[in-house]
Amino acid sequence: MQTRFTEEQLKERSILESADVLRRCVHCGFCTATCPTFQVLGDEADSPRGRIWMMRDMLEKGGAPDKQIVTHVDRCLSCLSCRTTCPSGVDYMRLVDHARAHIHEHYQRPMADRMFRQFVLFLLVRPKLFRFALKAGGWAAPYFSWLPGRFGALIDHVPDRIPAAPPQKATYAPHHELATQRVALLHGCATAALGGEIHHATIRVLNRLGVEVVMPKETGCCGALHHHAGDEAHARKLARKNVAAWRAAGVDAVIVNASGCGTTVKDYGHLLAEDGDVEAAAWVGDHCMEITEFMDQHDGWEAQAPEGEQVVHHTACSMMHGQGLAGVGERVLRRAGYQVQGINDAHICCGSAGSYSLFQPEISGKLKEKKAANIIQAGGTVMASANLGCMSHLASALPMPTAHNIELVDWAMGGPMPPSIKAAKAKFANH
Repeated sequence: MQTRFTEEQLKERSILESADVLRRCVHCGFCTATCPTFQVLGDEADSPRGRIWMMRDMLEKGGAPDKQIVTHVDRCLSCLSCRTTCPSGVDYMRLVDHARAHIHEHYQRPMADRMFRQFVLFLLVRPKLFRFALKAGGWAAPYFSWLPGRFGALIDHVPDRIPAAPPQKATYAPHHELATQRVALLHGCATAALGGEIHHATIRVLNRLGVEVVMPKETGCCGALHHHAGDEAHARKLARKNVAAWRAAGVDAVIVNASGCGTTVKDYGHLLAEDGDVEAAAWVGDHCMEITEFMDQHDGWEAQAPEGEQVVHHTACSMMHGQGLAGVGERVLRRAGYQVQGINDAHICCGSAGSYSLFQPEISGKLKEKKAANIIQAGGTVMASANLGCMSHLASALPMPTAHNIELVDWAMGGPMPPSIKAAKAKFANH
């Protein structure tokens, strides 16, 4: 694709990178076949190819973009299926991230939209407040489930069961042996609010392997939510805090058990490329591992899954396309002794995509229905994934419970039954 950036524009790192991405695009259209929003809406403007044209024009012109461009960029899930599909190596992630940052800086959203976005981001990155809101939402849901649009989506996201609180930010050492490795575990934000049981399972598994786990008090949200909203300054602020705390803790690696966060943390070297301590950020990115990825590469464990559990595995986009880890979850679960089923159209996003399901509930809902239908068709007693967002998003549309990969591995290694499965079995017994 031809570009017309001026020499002055090309002095900016982000413009220079975007120009390189744009020049790789040959308009072949392969990306449209795997784009979830194009499949739902059937509009070229809601395909990667269409958005690339619009983003190029927006960045070349500079200044405030028009509403139409913002609408189509907002509808992008950042699932990155197009990046996996592209035969020309177009790094769509870099381009859409730059476009979102440009929109955040130059576009004045309507007041209601702006306030809703600020409210969602304010809430999601504060785990204690988020948990309180979820409990309050559970009380309010029966009375406000009729609300349309975004507010209805908020109510729809309240889970039937509020998971256990996360472990305290502290150091967790193996009980019966000296630690052979010391790793940091990302405490996170939404994961800390809704994934406490995933954190507990992760710590138990790592401790069994002789790995000491540390969660420094200074760490928190990885910055992904703000990054995908275009607020690069806030995303960098959160990333800097994590990098500084992890390097000070003297860890050998950083473990992440929410794959969406893992994609962002692995990219810290790029996110903080213009910071003073870029080497530390690059080290974190290079030494970050998703917990399923860690288990896949670790030779020192055995497990025996309980009989009768049929696992349907959903590979999150952040695993498959963001980190290039397709097949890892299934391989680890089979190694743990589970019977694992894949699903049709596994490469298509479920519609969760971080906060996307709150901002674009109609598109997200249609993708959720398609994904849930494929999971149900595969059959199984539990759906497993490496991403809490996908699990929470799909739970209400499935007849079976959802569990994180590491919860199932923990169970197979002698840990407790995942609480979601336990609750489902108790509900079934009562009926």
